[in-house]
Amino acid sequence: TRNRCDELARLLPTLVDQTADAEILVVDDGSTDGTPELVRTRFPQVRLERSESPLGYIVQRTRAAQLARAPVIVSVDDDAVLPSPRTLEQTLADFDDPRIGAVAMPFIDVRPTGELRLQQAPEGPGRWLTSSYVGTAHAVRRDVFLAVGGYRSALIHQAEEPDFCLRMLAAGYVTRIGRADPLRHLMSEKRDFPRLVTQSTRNHLLHGAYNVPLPYLPVRVAKVALHSTLLAFRLREPVATARGMWLGMRDAWRQRAYRDPVPRSVYRLDHDIRMKGPLRLEDVGHRLPPPGVRAARSAAAPVEAASPSST
Repeated sequence: TRNRCDELARLLPTLVDQTADAEILVVDDGSTDGTPELVRTRFPQVRLERSESPLGYIVQRTRAAQLARAPVIVSVDDDAVLPSPRTLEQTLADFDDPRIGAVAMPFIDVRPTGELRLQQAPEGPGRWLTSSYVGTAHAVRRDVFLAVGGYRSALIHQAEEPDFCLRMLAAGYVTRIGRADPLRHLMSEKRDFPRLVTQSTRNHLLHGAYNVPLPYLPVRVAKVALHSTLLAFRLREPVATARGMWLGMRDAWRQRAYRDPVPRSVYRLDHDIRMKGPLRLEDVGHRLPPPGVRAARSAAAPVEAASPSST
């Protein structure tokens, strides 16, 4: 969290009231609005880890995993709340197969135009899979997360989740759609929207450059470029989108030594889950590589962008 004291004060009581026996960890990214004092005085049972200067939320999420003690990390945004006291307990129960490395937790995105339900599993039996989760609400096995390399710090901001989930899939672990009572995501107004557009465009291009094997890479780049162009007109952010495309191409070239594509069979499975999904683990489990760590060298790619700020 960074400079969202009011949002954090709304979230923490809903975490403290959870039925699961959980360590609650707040990682403060150099806040200057009284966030540390809030946690220390009103929530003494919450563990606080603070950075004096901001490092960016992607770096801090990996740092949180390193600091955590539990085998499963449940991560939620500071502008969310958990109306149900059983959400954590239910989420932990979703890790009922050793091949499940992460869980995309159900949540309701509260927007000015209405409410949108996301990460909802279909009705019916089975373990339903998605290709990635939204960072707002997810859980991950700590050992798998760290072994795969955590989040890629070079991304700085946005789109770290599909990059991690594809690398995790290459290591033999899937992302399940959870069945817990949903969170509510009350999107903070403290967001730099043009920067979000720039970073998202850049990082989706980098995701392809790092991970997508030939002959699929040119198609992936073309799709990202087309989608970004259409989105630029819809969001009225052509400058931010163009900047993101330029940064993505530039940084992909600069970091070409860190390209480490996943096997073609893994990419085809990821593509099928994205385009045909949700699919059941019971139906595609035979296509998974044997569980094991494939620590991509590209996860260590250097940072190539402006200094980070909060979401």
